[in-house]
Amino acid sequence: MKKSRVLQKLRNGQATLMTTNTAYPSPRIVEMIGLLDFDAVWIDMEHQDYDYEQVFNMALACRATGMDAMIRIRKGAYWSYSRAFEVGAAGIMVPHCMSGEEARQIVRASRFAPLGLRGLDGVEPSADYGLAPMADYMAHANRETFIVVQIEDAEAVEDVDAIAATPGIDILFVGPADLSQSYGIPLQFDHKLLRAAVARVAEAVAKHGKWWGIPVGNAEQGAIYYDMGARFLASGGAILLLQQAYKQLRSDFEPILQR
Repeated sequence: MKKSRVLQKLRNGQATLMTTNTAYPSPRIVEMIGLLDFDAVWIDMEHQDYDYEQVFNMALACRATGMDAMIRIRKGAYWSYSRAFEVGAAGIMVPHCMSGEEARQIVRASRFAPLGLRGLDGVEPSADYGLAPMADYMAHANRETFIVVQIEDAEAVEDVDAIAATPGIDILFVGPADLSQSYGIPLQFDHKLLRAAVARVAEAVAKHGKWWGIPVGNAEQGAIYYDMGARFLASGGAILLLQQAYKQLRSDFEPILQR
């Protein structure tokens, strides 16, 4: 059974770097990212129309390169949590966790006993397709998978201490865009309300011995949040990087095209 690369690095006090293949459900892109030595790929089922077969193939590409697949789930049904793990996720991200009570319900659906009551199957990829003894698999899954909850709402910030205190929750991940919208300051990322909210998340995480993260636009911004304690960093995306490269390519050829 595979150990989580993200958890190994976090437990060693190291930062991790994740990127996303959005919006392309291509295992080839994911495998290339893994070969470039990223720690995890963020596979976004919340905003993209991926199906579980596509996600399985992308998670398989992650395992082939020693990288973690982190799946942002679609909330709504109890199986949304376990199904993501069953197709190969090393970690799940739950959008819009609103309270400590919701965090406890997330753990109940995502962890095996004694932490939760996730439904038992035992023939998924992370259980070596049933080759691993069930009791060993349950303990391994509780130890080597991670749960990320997104702090994207003012209500969540108000209850962030209870969220961070929840056993079984590993990482709090700030969603700056939605959080700014929740505060009535859409996309004002330098606003004092947003800065104060991020500081509250960092304080709660430090108090309860968890980790936190945030998406960053570049390494310079990443260094700022690293100094605030963030160790779970996300940056880049396939569609954004392609746009930038194609724009630059088109611009480079403009003098020739205008002759």
